[in-house]
Amino acid sequence: FYYRNMLPMPLLRKARLGAWNMHGSLLPKFRGRAPLNWAILKGETETGVTLHEMAEKPDAGRIVDQQAVPIGPDETAVEVFHKMTEAADKVLRRSIKDLVSGNPKFRPNDLSRGSYFGPRRPEDARIDWSKSAKEIHDLVRAVAPPFPGAFTDRMKVNKTPLTNQKHSRALGPYREGSEWFAACGDGKVLRLLEVKEQ
Repeated sequence: FYYRNMLPMPLLRKARLGAWNMHGSLLPKFRGRAPLNWAILKGETETGVTLHEMAEKPDAGRIVDQQAVPIGPDETAVEVFHKMTEAADKVLRRSIKDLVSGNPKFRPNDLSRGSYFGPRRPEDARIDWSKSAKEIHDLVRAVAPPFPGAFTDRMKVNKTPLTNQKHSRALGPYREGSEWFAACGDGKVLRLLEVKEQ
């Protein structure tokens, strides 16, 4: 589970009943690192977990079982992760007898229909106010605590509900009384609920 290094094939072949991984996406979509964060960043409304055999390439082995979970429009990565943990438990309970008996039921993992994403860096959480309100909202949700959080040079932003407001301001954060808002590149306004000025 979330081990950051690829195990070599000579080691995997030593596993008498097979070597298995629980990946945090519905393979073949979002192979690679940080699949949950990438799914939210890309505006997905569903993700899940996949139990699959380990192969030479990352997340490329045949699929044993999957369980989907919804991604709510305002849910953060950690909130979705809790649902994925429950889904992983269900998948393991359904699959464990077949794994132990050495008779798992496989289905293909068609990589041509999927996607691969690499690791994320701290700088990737920098907010670009020229993007749409929805894109910025998705970034904030994807990296909200306990992840490092989205940021600008002036502040960290941990929660951002979408609004129906339009603006004609310069792009970026502004205050109205005690409340923070941000003018985004698509002409829409994002409310900044949890802000820490830097």
